Amino acid sequence: MITISQAVEEIIRKKPFITEAINNGIINFSALATNLKPEVETKLHRSVNESAIIMSLRRLHTSNHLAISQKSQTIAKWFSDIIVRSNLADYTFRNSDTLLKNQQTLLKKIAGRDDFFYTISQGVYETTFVLSDLLNDDIPLIFEGEKLLSYRYNLSSITIKLPAENIDQPGLYYYIFRKLAWDGINILEVISTTNEVTILLKDKDIDRAFSAIKRLKTL
Repeated sequence: MITISQAVEEIIRKKPFITEAINNGIINFSALATNLKPEVETKLHRSVNESAIIMSLRRLHTSNHLAISQKSQTIAKWFSDIIVRSNLADYTFRNSDTLLKNQQTLLKKIAGRDDFFYTISQGVYETTFVLSDLLNDDIPLIFEGEKLLSYRYNLSSITIKLPAENIDQPGLYYYIFRKLAWDGINILEVISTTNEVTILLKDKDIDRAFSAIKRLKTL
């Protein structure tokens, strides 16, 4: 049978958002205890007094700084390879039977061209293309007849290279998006592969976003 403290710690350590808030001293322990009470009781199979949960949270707070510091240093090391691109445009089309064929036409046009950036994100109902704006005059011709849902120009992107271990790190993307949100930076698109994440932004936000992500190294 585990103790209340062990149950609280087990729950909190699986919640990186709450862990960070506790470490920074910006969370109300009483309100958090009320929120955690049902989950703690489920783990212990008995009723638990909220004051006991609060006491456990305070003990966790005083012993948790080193763990958070080590985790932050590891995450910061992962952000060493950051690539910025500019002069991009974003097009979103409704999915159709002909969209894939038109996409192949686009790929043939840019094949072998190192001066073009191209990535695609296909959803259930729509597909988004992020492209170098050198292709702006060609897109209406290539995708003639397709339903254009939205388009945006004057965009830039930040690509962060991650190691293979990122798939086992809970809350990794949170550290990136939280910093951008706290700095009032709006994200237009997020495109990811297994070991890369690309964030699409307006040109006016790119310098602040790059600085914000670089500052994660000093956590």
